[in-house]
Amino acid sequence: MENVTVFTHPLIQHKISLLRKKDTGTNEFRKLVEEIAMLEGFEALSDLPLEDVEVDTPIETCMTPMIAGRKMAIVPILRAGLGMVPGILALVPSAKVGHIGMYRNEETHEPMEYYCKLPHPIEERTIVVCDPMLATGGSAVDAICRIKEYGGKNIKFMCIIAAPEGLKRLAAAHPDVQIYVGHLDRELNKDAYICPGLGDAGDRIFGTK
Repeated sequence: MENVTVFTHPLIQHKISLLRKKDTGTNEFRKLVEEIAMLEGFEALSDLPLEDVEVDTPIETCMTPMIAGRKMAIVPILRAGLGMVPGILALVPSAKVGHIGMYRNEETHEPMEYYCKLPHPIEERTIVVCDPMLATGGSAVDAICRIKEYGGKNIKFMCIIAAPEGLKRLAAAHPDVQIYVGHLDRELNKDAYICPGLGDAGDRIFGTK
């Protein structure tokens, strides 16, 4: 899958292992998600366009590169995707933040949308869609379809762990979207949970059950 990057960086792998531990508490879990998102974002944003601008240094005036174009858009898939936003904002504090609300039908395991609000004009922005878990791929596929309906073009997707089934589905549905994965796990179980996984990311980020 040409549009997929699976990270092998030791820091990312170490922090994901800490996330998996069932005795990792809410505060530590939340911080780890932010840190992993920042590390992934550093690589995922390596192709942001630059333009030379004039800057006065304490010594002289010079032309120096800065990020070009409209401010980037971060679009978390609610609610777990919210946990990744601070890590990406730490890299690009001027980024705008949109939201797409999806929940999984417990019988069909398919996503249902309940909210969508995106920065305007979305078509002129680099868009980073984030969700810690890529399980069946349904929510990610539908969220990106929705963004494209609003005119989004330059879209990236970031997750922390993915199941092979969901990754294959997303890569096939959106071959124009670059996908960044912290770790590719073994499989989905019969209830469509990632194995070995890390449990419910939303519950662990927000301390709910």
